[in-house]
Amino acid sequence: MPTTTREIHLASRPTGWPVPENFRTVTTELPDPGPGEVLVRNTVLSVDPYMRGRMNGTKSYVPPFALDAPLEGGAVGEVVASGDERLSPGDTVLHQAGWREHALLPAGQVRKVDVSRAPASAYLGVLGMPGLTAYVGLTRIAPVQEGDTVFVSGAAGAVGSIAGQVARELGAAKVIGSAGSPEKVRWLTEELGFDAAFNYREGPVAAQLKEHGPVDVYFDNVGGEHLEAAIQRMADFGRIAACGAIASYNDTEPTPGPRNMFMVVQKRITLRGFIVTDHGDAAKEFYSRAGAWLAEGRLKHRETFTEGLDSTVEAFLGLHQGANTGKMLVRL
Repeated sequence: MPTTTREIHLASRPTGWPVPENFRTVTTELPDPGPGEVLVRNTVLSVDPYMRGRMNGTKSYVPPFALDAPLEGGAVGEVVASGDERLSPGDTVLHQAGWREHALLPAGQVRKVDVSRAPASAYLGVLGMPGLTAYVGLTRIAPVQEGDTVFVSGAAGAVGSIAGQVARELGAAKVIGSAGSPEKVRWLTEELGFDAAFNYREGPVAAQLKEHGPVDVYFDNVGGEHLEAAIQRMADFGRIAACGAIASYNDTEPTPGPRNMFMVVQKRITLRGFIVTDHGDAAKEFYSRAGAWLAEGRLKHRETFTEGLDSTVEAFLGLHQGANTGKMLVRL
């Protein structure tokens, strides 16, 4: 068994866009697992937009990352040694001790996953937190009804690409997506079954969305101009699931809100923010339905990989610049 391992620490808190100097790779001792512990060799790491907020020192819905300590995030890996009878060497497990090559964890903090059902990496994306986020947003927060027109921003990302397909499975009559390149737009319409998609870099979002609305349900991953445009193009009694606002995550000043908020009153719009971890009771239903959709080929996904622990920071920075199509992952 290995006696040392490498992990990435937060060396300093970013101001605005993170830079490589905000991170540090550290070699550390790796003890043998004691009773009730497991040693895991990570094989795939997840980088996600929410991690940017945890790099700040401010209070939020999750504690900030500590300085000079390993960052955290979803990961899958292989059990190397186990001090718990429920887990054996060779088992594939999911846990939250990413950004490192190995993790020594209490057995209760890992979940064994079935790699005969889907590749291990899928449990970080389509069958993981991003997929559950899409499902919760469109079943509990802004429920899709038969015949709805649904708009998803950031639709070529991990959550958005699943949200558009889930909307169709829930009965949406029309699904619209926005993305940041012509290639991503084609992927949405030609492979994922979106009815329409547009490149938000090619013109005002409101003008491009006007061609496809009015919108009954908006799944918001971006905020900013996208949210203002969606409010403008919403149908009466529309529903908005506010999942994220990646457009402002690296801003150094408070982001101005939409200038048309009174339309929320005029159109009787429901706008509700949510955090997926508040909805753990939806997981069993999600895994059952999404697993069936995936097996039947009705739910498609794509993964963008970088290679090796040393590429983790690059992958995280690229995520905020649109370098990924689908889920951004690091393969070790």
